[in-house]
Amino acid sequence: MRHQQEARAARADQAQQALVERYWNAGIGMFDIETPCPNGECNTIFHYWWMAHAVEALTDGLERTGDSRYSELLDALYEGLLRRNGGAWPNALYDDMEWMAIGWLRAYNATGTEKYKEAALLLWQDIQTGWNEHMGGGIAWQKSQLDYKNTPANAPAVILAARLHARFGDEADLGWALRIYDWLKSNLVDPASGFVWDGMNRLGDGAIDKEWEFTYCQGVFIGAALELYRATGNDAYLQDARRTAEAAARKLAESETGLLPNEGNGDAGLFKGIYVRYLAQLALADPSGSGEAAKLVAGNAELLWSKGRDAERTLFGPNWSEPPGGTVELGTQISGVILLEAAARLEAAELAGRTEATA
Repeated sequence: MRHQQEARAARADQAQQALVERYWNAGIGMFDIETPCPNGECNTIFHYWWMAHAVEALTDGLERTGDSRYSELLDALYEGLLRRNGGAWPNALYDDMEWMAIGWLRAYNATGTEKYKEAALLLWQDIQTGWNEHMGGGIAWQKSQLDYKNTPANAPAVILAARLHARFGDEADLGWALRIYDWLKSNLVDPASGFVWDGMNRLGDGAIDKEWEFTYCQGVFIGAALELYRATGNDAYLQDARRTAEAAARKLAESETGLLPNEGNGDAGLFKGIYVRYLAQLALADPSGSGEAAKLVAGNAELLWSKGRDAERTLFGPNWSEPPGGTVELGTQISGVILLEAAARLEAAELAGRTEATA
């Protein structure tokens, strides 16, 4: 078992190394948005939220290893992102800002660097302005469309608010988390199954986008439910997380292998990474559960490494059962890193539990 855990950690190390070697651009203090990217020519678009998940991926590595190279990269990325965003953190998309705040809050918790905390708190103040009474409440997706509400703009806000409460003790933050969660569950979670819908009123007609079935939405709702379970001790939130995880696995994973779907490149390239991050957290928070969440994460990690990896470059595309060819986007690479880090964390927790049981 120890050898297996070390193998999972070695895979995560290799994936992190490829992320830096293949994508890091020291000249701009950010990651290139694809590889290869000669002379940074690919960076025609600023993918703010991809970079937010890069912050989290680096923090994963730092938490697992304690290696100072992750701290150094986080510092360089902070400065590069702030410079690229015009010297301020807010942007026009509430979900983007939520992910950036979540990333810097995690980095603050891992390093104690004050500027990371300040970035997270500043963003949180801006995010709160997205709440309005269109569609009965909820945070808008973007500042130019305040009546469109979706899971990507609300579930991460719950995660952020609950974590801020846990870290700094402001009861108002927990109040925000509870209010946003209640709206989200009432409006965008299928009461019959627990499957999470994407959004409502996108076209101004009040309709719910039930046909948009994304791993992303399932993952962030699981994460939101888990944070409120931790904050309140109320088992109902854990039950919500379990129910959504079960519904998502039934609908989205291949029945025989558990392989998660190829959702494509672009923003969708990050979706599975977000899902497995919070699925792994469910497995860790619910050790007495069925174990299916851990199996799904571990199984996809094995498939990615054995079938979905470009072995020469250690690169990952949107299909976790087929190696990518040619150009590989940053988003799909980060998803692969998140998956391998999640698998390593689960194996480490299992080993620690076995060690304690035999001590």
